[in-house]
Amino acid sequence: MSKKRKIQSILFLWSAWSMFAYSHVQEGTQQRPNIIFIMSDDHAEQAISAYGHPVSQIAPTPQIDRIAENGAIFLNNYCGNSICGPSRAAVLTGKHSHKNGFMRNGNKGFDGSQQTLSKILQKNGYETAVIGKWHLISKPTGFDHWEILNDQGDYYNPYFITEQDTVRHMGYVTDLITNMTKAWLDGRDNNKPFFLMMHHKAAHRNWVPAERHYKLYESTSFPVPENYFDNYEGRYAASKQEMNIYKDMYEGHDLKMVAGVDSDSLLYDPWPHAFLETMTPSEQNTFFAAYRDRNNDFYTTARTERERAIWKYQRYMQDYMATVKSLDESVGEILDYLKATGLDKNTIVIYTSDQGFYLGEHGWFDKRFMYEESFGMPLLMSYPQYIKPGTKVEGLTQNIDFAPTLLDMCHIEIPDDMQGVSFKKLVENNKTPRDWRKSLYYHYYEFPGFHSVRAHYGVKMKRYKLMHFYKEDIWELYDLKNDPTEMNNIYGKMGAKKVTKKLKNELRHLREQYEVDED
Repeated sequence: MSKKRKIQSILFLWSAWSMFAYSHVQEGTQQRPNIIFIMSDDHAEQAISAYGHPVSQIAPTPQIDRIAENGAIFLNNYCGNSICGPSRAAVLTGKHSHKNGFMRNGNKGFDGSQQTLSKILQKNGYETAVIGKWHLISKPTGFDHWEILNDQGDYYNPYFITEQDTVRHMGYVTDLITNMTKAWLDGRDNNKPFFLMMHHKAAHRNWVPAERHYKLYESTSFPVPENYFDNYEGRYAASKQEMNIYKDMYEGHDLKMVAGVDSDSLLYDPWPHAFLETMTPSEQNTFFAAYRDRNNDFYTTARTERERAIWKYQRYMQDYMATVKSLDESVGEILDYLKATGLDKNTIVIYTSDQGFYLGEHGWFDKRFMYEESFGMPLLMSYPQYIKPGTKVEGLTQNIDFAPTLLDMCHIEIPDDMQGVSFKKLVENNKTPRDWRKSLYYHYYEFPGFHSVRAHYGVKMKRYKLMHFYKEDIWELYDLKNDPTEMNNIYGKMGAKKVTKKLKNELRHLREQYEVDED
């Protein structure tokens, strides 16, 4: 071989080795992405403008939408048990409620000794933290740093618990959590990747906006859902619930129909209105000034019962969406922080809520039911090195999938006992593989309990959904294609026998797969 050929061969081999080494360095970098997991509370898909619902087009969320624009939006993501604590436990463990042991908010506490996502990441070199709402009635484990709200927390001047003490912080809770998050990011170990759970209280009941947003939507008229005055015909459990906006909301605590105590205002001050107790006198006066005229108008203007019901819906939506506004601002601050520090290039950002929520559909607020509005769970996800902007994920995903997916994206082995599956390939190919799951399991346990929603389990497939209110042995079946608002229970109706059999078989299969004990 000539000298020239030898040099060419050496250069070729060196180039090939360099490319090989570079690709593995890149792969090694991608194995250790940072993760910011932002979870709000009771934030409905209908209130995120990326999902395109009419409500959110009136009151958009442009900062949260940035995550979808730069990454993926999940169009069929669901929880396994639509209530705060159990959903959080499912996210941490990758297991349904009956397996992780936290089935109800009233449980004694989450078993922190069990395997969790945070512990696995911590063992693999991640610095871990949780800031904000915890609501698992236990001390967080698997976190190098934690700073959590006491119980549900308060909107104004809340207490935060740490390993060392409990401290009251003055300010609005969403702003405080945002500032604490940025402070932790500033002080973290730059030599380690991080996993940060930023958990907001908002937009949980009783929807108290920041002062700057008290009047944001006071003149806005939100579209009233077509089934706001639902009569619940053919749906036993729906007829027995106690979460109706115009019947069950506390006029003081929820609707803030309290005017103030000065002599020129009409006083209507029903119990409870605990949110006022955490405010300073100055903050109380600001609140009274913002709400007084609207409240007095309600009590001095003659209205029919139907008009009063619609007024209450508007008040609910005005406060709810004004509370969401601060969430949107918070997400924008975090995204801007990541960009300014260069962390955006190798950080997975997730925005979700612990479950969905009713914004007047069926006349309701709250969650718990397997109906779409509360069963559905918003999910937006960006990761510049991996997810193409504008990705739309249509496959069925669930909160038990979050832990295995994040482990998969960090190239960490997924434990065999996690019941969720990684949806990495759904965002990787921007399409749903043929072998992807065709059904989801759901189980709500908390009855008797708040809002009197009956215990039930069920199965959802692409078109149909079957629910079993098992303590009463009552079934409901819905054709989501022809009845997307779930107003017509077709269980036992003519023509439904074949699909009923199919869904009962699928439900039986899922209960066996997830090792659900008989109820």
